[in-house]
This record gives sequence, structure tokens and C-alpha cells, in this order.
Amino acid sequence: MKKAQAAMEFLMTYGWAILVVLIAIAALAYFGVLNPGRYLPSSCTLGAGLSCNDFKVEANNITLVIANGIGEDLNPFTVTIAGDCASDATADPDGDGLLDGEEDIFVIACTTPITSSKFKEDIVISYTGESGLSHTKTGSISTQVE
Repeated sequence: MKKAQAAMEFLMTYGWAILVVLIAIAALAYFGVLNPGRYLPSSCTLGAGLSCNDFKVEANNITLVIANGIGEDLNPFTVTIAGDCASDATADPDGDGLLDGEEDIFVIACTTPITSSKFKEDIVISYTGESGLSHTKTGSISTQVE
């Protein structure tokens, strides 16, 4: 009987230790400490020749700083974002398109406010080059909502 009692006490001790560890992990997950989205880097990528130099996402608008490195003037130039921030196409702010080597700030007003803390959507850029042909490039933005 003593061997059975010793084995049972051994198992109970390890059982309580495992239960405490599971409760600690559950508490960390509940309070968001184990949320991998908090540690992912922010990024903004566009098609070849265009660069997203800076960006900021707020509940009601998205601000992008886009530079033209394609080698020609792009006019007209519009930026659209779908998903959580469904927006109308936002044209170039100064109205002259995006000139070769130029950098402009685009503020995209969201038709519906962003409610989540993490934002990840596609950016659709439409432009016409100097040759007169229309082009569409797709990029992406992923960041925390400020």
C-alpha cells in the first residue's frame, strides 16, 4: 500500500504543477502578452519604381508618402485602399500627377472608420505614363492603428 500511496502523491504533485503552468499560460494569452501581432513589424510596399517612404494609419484616414522612381511623369495618379478602410480613389494633392523623382503626401479618407488595432490591406495605384498607357500596381500596408 505504501508504494501505491507514494506513486499517487508523486502524480498529484506533478499534476498540480502542470495545472499552475497551464493557468499562467492562459492568463498571459488572455491579457494579450502572447499576441504575435504586437511584435510584427510595420511595412508599406508598392510596385516596382514606386516607394512608400512613410505612412500612418489612423481611425478615419491613412496618410502615405509616395515617391516616383519610375523615370517618367505619372498623370493622372490615384491611390485606393479597400477592406477595412474602403475609400474613394484619392488623386494627387497638387493636381499635376506624380512627377519623375517627386514625393507627395496622399491622405486617404476612410468611408468607414477602422475599428481594429492592426491594419493590413492592399493599396491599388492607378496612373498613366507619358506614353498614354494606363497602369495599375498593387502594394500592401501593414501596421498598428494610431
